[in-house]
Amino acid sequence: QVQLVESGGGLVQAGGSLRLSCAASGRIGSINGMGWYRQPPGKQRELVATVTSGGSTNYAGSVKGRFTISRDNAKNTVYLEMASLKPEDTAVYYCFMTVVSIYAKPYWGNGTLVTVSS
Repeated sequence: QVQLVESGGGLVQAGGSLRLSCAASGRIGSINGMGWYRQPPGKQRELVATVTSGGSTNYAGSVKGRFTISRDNAKNTVYLEMASLKPEDTAVYYCFMTVVSIYAKPYWGNGTLVTVSS
């Protein structure tokens, strides 16, 4: 089995920065795509950013230029650097990874709350 553990959430003022981390452990052969989703209060979960095994990245329009996704394959970890945070970035942030053991399977973290005060 594979577990994803997120860290780095918290309360920050508008204009501030936070760094989220998500580390995978367990039965891991390799990891394909990694990324982050978020779910604002009362809204549906939405894609924030993804990074492929080759390092290609993709961002939601609302965070482009403010957020940076990166990965450390040696540590089975994905990061999300968030800058110039806005109150509308308030959400529970979930990481995901497509882990290859015998076959490829998606895994999710339990979520970490980011609150941006105005």
